Amino acid sequence: MKVPQRLQPLVDDGLISEVLSRLMSGKEADIYIVRCGDTIRCAKVYKDAVKRSFKKAAEYQEGRSVRSGRRARAMSKRSSYGRQQQEEIWQNAEVSALSRLANAGVRVPETYGCVDGVLLMELVTDDDGDVAPRLDDVLLTEEQAVEDHALMMHYIKLMLCEGIVHGDLSEFNVLLDAYGPVIIDLPQAVDAAANNNAQKMFTRDVNKITQYYATFAPHLANTDYAREMWALFAEGELTPDSDITGIYYSEESEADVDSVLEEIKAVIAENEEEQARIRGVTGEDEPD
Repeated sequence: MKVPQRLQPLVDDGLISEVLSRLMSGKEADIYIVRCGDTIRCAKVYKDAVKRSFKKAAEYQEGRSVRSGRRARAMSKRSSYGRQQQEEIWQNAEVSALSRLANAGVRVPETYGCVDGVLLMELVTDDDGDVAPRLDDVLLTEEQAVEDHALMMHYIKLMLCEGIVHGDLSEFNVLLDAYGPVIIDLPQAVDAAANNNAQKMFTRDVNKITQYYATFAPHLANTDYAREMWALFAEGELTPDSDITGIYYSEESEADVDSVLEEIKAVIAENEEEQARIRGVTGEDEPD
C-alpha cells in the first residue's frame, strides 16, 4: 500500500521496510501492519491533539511529572512549544508504561522504539499468524472465562504494584492469543499515587473486565477485586505475591458483624433470663 506520510520518515531511515496494511483507526491513533526486515510488526501512529477524540484527557494527564521547569511553564501557557512537549509526554507515557509492565510480568506487546510520534511494537497474533482477536470478538467457555479472569486480576494487581492504572481497560483493548490475554493501549495510563482520579479509574477498569467475563461465568459478578486491591494498595500492603480473593470486607461490614453478634448475645441472655423465670415459677431446682 501507499506509505502514509507519518510513516515515510521511518521508511527512509530503514526502520520500516514495507507498510502492508492499515489495521485499525482508534480514538488516539492509527495502527498499521508493517514489515521490519524479516519481522512483521505494527506501527502505532499517534493522532495530533486536535484530531484526538479521547475524552477528559486532562484527568489522565494529572500527576505526570515534568522535570524541566521551562517545559512546565510552556505547557501551562499552552504555547506551541508547550503543546509539543505535552504531546511528547502523552506519547512517551505508553512507551514507559509498556516497558515497566513487561518487566513486572504483565503480558503487553513488546516495544521497539517511538520515533516522531510513531510507536513500533510487537504484532500479537494467533496460532495461524493472524492478528489476535480482541476479547469483544471471542466466545469463551465458563472454565476459560474463570481462568482468564483470574489471570487478568493478577495482571491488574501487578500493574497497581507498579503504581500504574490503565484508565481505559475493557474487552476492547485486551487481545487474546494462544497463551491468554494481552493488555494493549496505554497512552492514558495514570499514576496511581499522584492522580486524584486513579481510584475511580481503577475501579472502573476492574469492574468492566469483570462484567465481560461474567457474561460467560455469572458468579464472577459477585466478586469485589477492585475494593480489595485498592484497600491493600492504600495501606501499602499490596505486593506481587499478595493473595487476592475477590472478597472485601469494609469497616462498615465489620461493624455490621459486630452488631449482629451483639444482638445474638442479647437474645441468648434474654432466653436465659426467661428460662430462669420459668424455673422460678414452677419451683424447679437448679441442676447441681
